This record gives sequence, C-alpha cells and structure tokens, in this order.
Amino acid sequence: MDMKVELGSGFSLIQNIQKLLTVVGGALLLFFALFVTYDEPAVQAEDASVVANQLYSIFPLFQDIQVMLVVGLGLLLTFLPRYGLSVLTHNFLLLNFSTQWALVLQGLLHRFHHSQVHLDLHNLLAAEFAAVTVLISVGAVLGRTSPCQLLVVATCEVPVYLASEWAIVTRLGVLDVGGTITIHVFSCYFGLGVSKALFGAVRWPVHPKETPTPRSDLMSLVGTLILWVFWPSFVAILCQPGDAQHRAILNTLLAMSASALTTVVASSLLERDGKLSPGDLQNGSLAGGVAIGAVANMAMSPVAALTLGSLSAMVCVLGFRFLTPFLARKLLLQDQCGIHNLHGLPGILGAAASAVAILAASEDTSRSQVSPTRGNASEAAWRQWGDSGAGGQALCQVAGLAVAVGGSLITGLLTGAALRLPCLARPPEQLCLDDSLYFKMMDQAGSQGPGSTTEEEVLALKEQV
Repeated sequence: MDMKVELGSGFSLIQNIQKLLTVVGGALLLFFALFVTYDEPAVQAEDASVVANQLYSIFPLFQDIQVMLVVGLGLLLTFLPRYGLSVLTHNFLLLNFSTQWALVLQGLLHRFHHSQVHLDLHNLLAAEFAAVTVLISVGAVLGRTSPCQLLVVATCEVPVYLASEWAIVTRLGVLDVGGTITIHVFSCYFGLGVSKALFGAVRWPVHPKETPTPRSDLMSLVGTLILWVFWPSFVAILCQPGDAQHRAILNTLLAMSASALTTVVASSLLERDGKLSPGDLQNGSLAGGVAIGAVANMAMSPVAALTLGSLSAMVCVLGFRFLTPFLARKLLLQDQCGIHNLHGLPGILGAAASAVAILAASEDTSRSQVSPTRGNASEAAWRQWGDSGAGGQALCQVAGLAVAVGGSLITGLLTGAALRLPCLARPPEQLCLDDSLYFKMMDQAGSQGPGSTTEEEVLALKEQV
C-alpha cells in the first residue's frame, strides 16, 4: 500500500510540473510578445561606437558569469551522489525562469515607456543577479522539495529581492558592488527562512542518499574550481571601467587565493588524522569571493584583502564543523548545502569589513576611491551622507545589512509557509534525493532481478501507470 501511495505521489509531481511550466511559459511568452522590444539602434556613428565599446567591455564578463551559474554552480551542488541530474536540471530551469520573471518585473517597474519594455544587455545582467539569489536560496531545501515548489520560491523571491535591492542600494546608498549584502546575505537568510517554515519543528534524520561518494565530491570540486576562476568577473562587472574595476579584480583574486590556502590549513587542523575534507574545499575556497564583494572597489591594501579572505574561509570551515550541527540540534534548522556557512557568515563578515574600510579611509581617499558604482541613485545617496562623512556611510552599511537579514528572513518564512499548501506537495521521503523520481534511468530498463531494491520496484511500476 505504501509503495502505491509513493508511486502516485511521484507521478503527480511530474504532472504538476508539466502543467505549471506550460502555464508559466505561456504567460511569459505572451508578455514578451506584446510588450518587450529592444533598444533602438544608435543613429549617430559616434553613439554606435560608444555602444560597441560598452558591449565589448561587458560581454566577456557576462559570459564568465553565465559559465559560473550554469556550469560552476550546477556542478558544485552535485555532491549528492544520486541527485546530480536533478540538481543540474533544476538549477538550469530556475536560472532561466527567474531571469525571465525578473525581466518582466524590472520592465514594468523601471522601463515601461509607451506600452513597451526596452531590453538591453544591462537589463539582462540585472535580471541574472536576481536569478542568482534564487539559485543560492534553494540550496537550503535541495532534494526535499519538488520542482513546483522551487518555481514558487523563485516567483516569490525575485520581487522581494528587487524591492530589497532598491531599499538597500537606492534609498540607503549602501556600497556593495559585488553583491555581498544584496545577493549573498539576502539569499542565504531567505533560503533559511523557507527551510524553517517548510520543515517546521521536525528533526530530519540523515538520509542514506545524502552521503557523498568520491565521484560526487570530485564533480562538486570541479564546480568549485570553475566558480573560483570566474568569480572576479562576477564582482567586477558592475564597477566603473578603469581603476575601480582593476582594483576590484585584484582584491577579489587576492581574497580568494587567501581563502583557498586557509581552507586547506583549517580543514587539515580540524581533522584528527590531518586529512582534508572535500566539503571544506568545495565551500571554504569560495568564501573569500563572497566577503570581498562589499569592499572590492574600495581603497584597501593588498594585505587587507588577503586577511579578509583568510578570515572568511575560517568562518566558513568552522561554521560547517560546529555551527551547522548546533543549529540543526537546537533550532531544528535544515540547511542541505550549508548556504549559511558559504554565503551568510562570510557575507556578514564582508558587510562589517565594508564599514571598517570606510571608517579607516581618510576623507580624501574615501571621496575618491570609496565611491558608488551602481549609478545615479547611489551617487545621490552618497552625497546625502556627505555631511556626516565616513561615519554616516558606515552606519548605512550596517543598516543595509539589517534590512537584508530581516527582510529576507520574514519573507522567506512566509514563502516557506506557502509551500506547505496541499497543492504543493513535497516528494515522498523514500524518493527524495534521487534522480529516478524525475528521470528515466538506464539501469531501470529490463526486468527487475533478485538484486533490485524496493525503491527500484516502485520506480519501475511508475512507468507502467
């Protein structure tokens, strides 16, 4: 009887995602057909030359970010040995849906003129940053949620992110060129809020399919290496071309280099036999890139970037070793991918470092080098803080962090509560973290032999329904 119930649940999940994608895809297609168009081409030769130069300067960095999100982040999440196909597919699905959904919302809010939404590469880049928050957040509930639930998370999170970024960057004037506060901190605590509300006060035992294998750890580490290589492009793409962008690239490389070295040392010291933990390498090596984002284009010495990268790696590794088990034991908090350790803790550290960097800079230096790079809104906010000097801007950084944490937690809890609706059922526990729930696996062909497991029999019956 239990086998038939789980079989029906799995088949229902597949039907639901088919219906939802058909409706959502059709609605997005209709909106783009009716309202979205491209910016008109430049008439003057000089304007055309400027546009071409801007395209050539931004598109290589944009391509780097595409590789990070599609390949690097997807492979990083394949540490679950029997969920690799699902992780890569869901990551790709959420990236595309969230980007289109963000383009729609941005167009309606900011670029809707004469009943038309004008699209260019900068809009697409901003939409992809919104999609990044979704990809990070779902890491907290990875494997125990259905694709329909993940799409609902994306639908709810993208507008909240856009509102949060507007409040933090435009209204408060927070300096955060690499998205440490607006992307990493926000997405982390949104995901943790979703997890807490969705799973409630249930203490989940360790699932037998959660234990990584050498092959899955290797694939995940390849994802880490890809992210590590391209991360400077993610941080520097919003900087003004020239000195600010150059400084952001150098600071990011130094911070990530230090985090990689520190991760190896810390992981070895925390293991009794002195061996390295693959999980530490997969996450700690990237922590420096998370923390440096808020200060990447600021006036800081190379040793400061190295120090911040080392501290962020230590915080990440110690978080996996001590804080995650503590939160799971005391608060019953489920964090499947450890997003709190990779994005939350280094993000908070980076936000604090930005306030310290602003206070430490002299008035002349802060005016010339600690400057906003996100456009006129931030420049206006910077001038607003000019009367109170560096101290006012440092308080602004702290206020932005508080808005990101508080707003994301509250909206994440509400989103998680919505995911508990009966129409958004989760996968059966026995079929969680398994590709065979959504994919036709090669080893399912043919008859079920004496060595087949009960789960394989259930999945074989599913194809007969």
